[in-house]
Amino acid sequence: MGVKTIKNALISVFHKEGLEPIVKQLVKHGVKIYSTGGTQTYLEQLGAAVLPVEELTSYPSILGGRVKTLHPKVFGGILGRREEQGDLAQLEEYEIPEIDLVIVDLYPFEDTVASGAPEADIIEKIDIGGISLIRAAAKNFKDVVIVPSKDQYAPLSALLKDSATTTLAQRKQFATAAFAVSSHYDTAIHGYFAGNGFAHQVSGTKELRYGENPHQQGFFHGDISALFDQIHGKELSYNNLLDIDAAVSLIADFDETTFAILKHNNACGLASRPKLVDAWKAALAGDPVSAFGGILITNVQVDEETAIEMNELFFEVVIAPSYSKDALVVLQKKKNRVILIQKPCEFPERQFRSLLNGVLEQDKDLSTQAASDMESVTNRKPNGVEFEDLVFANKLVKHTKSNTIVLAKNKQLLASGCGMTSRVDALRFAITKAKSFNFDLNGAVMASDAFFPFPDCVEIAHNEGVDVVIQPGGSIKDGESVDYCNGNGMAMVVTGVRHFKH
Repeated sequence: MGVKTIKNALISVFHKEGLEPIVKQLVKHGVKIYSTGGTQTYLEQLGAAVLPVEELTSYPSILGGRVKTLHPKVFGGILGRREEQGDLAQLEEYEIPEIDLVIVDLYPFEDTVASGAPEADIIEKIDIGGISLIRAAAKNFKDVVIVPSKDQYAPLSALLKDSATTTLAQRKQFATAAFAVSSHYDTAIHGYFAGNGFAHQVSGTKELRYGENPHQQGFFHGDISALFDQIHGKELSYNNLLDIDAAVSLIADFDETTFAILKHNNACGLASRPKLVDAWKAALAGDPVSAFGGILITNVQVDEETAIEMNELFFEVVIAPSYSKDALVVLQKKKNRVILIQKPCEFPERQFRSLLNGVLEQDKDLSTQAASDMESVTNRKPNGVEFEDLVFANKLVKHTKSNTIVLAKNKQLLASGCGMTSRVDALRFAITKAKSFNFDLNGAVMASDAFFPFPDCVEIAHNEGVDVVIQPGGSIKDGESVDYCNGNGMAMVVTGVRHFKH
């Protein structure tokens, strides 16, 4: 249904690698090819007969190449609706050929920004004609095939193997990819002008196996290879990427040897220890049940001893700055296990989230609080070890979904209550979970991502042996929580910084 034959094609690309098989297939199927400039020269070197766009439009490429394809005879041929008699009559009147296939690869704007090129060079890499061709052809997908980037050369070549025909479903699939390219390209340009560095983040579009669930289509707009070397395992999924993002953000806040285990963007185990294998064992002890199928990350090289312990657990992904040779022998025994080497890099300091009919943008939460940033508001002051645990727990609470409570001791996550609609429920869940794994809460600290509106949480914590608390403060009833602490020998510090994570 909706089968169309490609008779005329327009090719105007920056990257020509991978184009040769397509050109040979088009020639074999008798497709007439239009092109411009360097692309035309390349196609002719391959032996293809090419009609210059200049002959079609009767205008040369002008303004130093800024204007080549922007002409009614080009866009009319792309946008003309084949089922509209009025459109067909005008195409015939003005001698405009129907263009059935458009192959475009845009100027490398993101790569030019990333190279540190001067602004004049960056501006010249803002593609005008190419992006217009992509949008026009994608809009008219009922009649036209649009190939919007080099990433789509291979799928087109597969289609052309036997014939120059396409179905409506196939054309719509290419159009979907085209609007993804258009969207991320414009976002990168906006990011450059807004000064938030997003242009570095979105170079390239990769279609994923699916989105959060198998019935959802998913894409990644970015260059994952700039951040990681994947040395083993299956292709990363949409959910893998979400967890990896949470993992690298979390581990970035820890300087000591630290190991973290994440599930659904939250840490279910985390510990800092002088020796990596001990950090692993302590992290796993935090929740050995949830750890199954998790994402693992550390900030030091993985050695063989730790790898042997890790290998006892089924996990999806492990991330580290490096691995010893013997550790890799152990970890690579599982065929599908993803092993990533995290490269030194700077992550963008802005965050974006699509919702409703727009996009939210904000500064990334890069704030962490040292002991010197904490104000003791109770008669009892935390001691040195307790301050270390407060710093540890407060970093962890920052990276856990709100509402959240974190219980920690000796730089080990005992339990957290995350994503709760009630802070009291978050605390009670954390207590129950910690006890289920036989943790002694006496001497533990409690961290909250936001203030306590009532003294109920400190009372519940105290009754379980938790006597040191960190919170942002700012409630009109802070005094009630402070009074309870003073009346029961508890220590409380406030930071003045809330760490909501939604």
